Amino acid sequence: MSGGGTEGRPGQPGQHVRWEAPMRAALVQARAAEADGDVPIGAVVVDDAGRVLGAGRNVREAQADPTGHAEVVALRAAALERGEWRLEGCTLVVTLEPCTMCAGAAVLSRVERVVIGAWDPKAGAVGSLWDVVRDRRLNHRPDVVGGVLERECAALLEEFFSRRR
Repeated sequence: MSGGGTEGRPGQPGQHVRWEAPMRAALVQARAAEADGDVPIGAVVVDDAGRVLGAGRNVREAQADPTGHAEVVALRAAALERGEWRLEGCTLVVTLEPCTMCAGAAVLSRVERVVIGAWDPKAGAVGSLWDVVRDRRLNHRPDVVGGVLERECAALLEEFFSRRR
């Protein structure tokens, strides 16, 4: 069981270097979601060696799927790649702080850590509005690293929504 620790909110910049490459891969997914007309959120699941096991982007609009969040898509892909649902030793890297559904999926998949780009004060469930992943009543609590490439991740979302208004 993970301890449910944190490497900061918004995070310690020295720790962020390790997660920049996977976050850039998540940003590629986010841009692809935007090109498909979805909110630009992307995610990847990486193993301890840094290999991408699964990638995902929002597909709610494209697939008319309320569960089509980037994190769920990436976790499903990683589980298929591994051949099992337990993603122990893996890290979920996502451009926006997960919602309650996605935070729950991270806990249930047993990822070791969740790495976040931008925080979501309106719906975030990894420390902003709720803190699902560090709830001591749960039997698994992933570590959290926040604020990796935060400005870039936030800017992508801000630009998307400003164009929609």
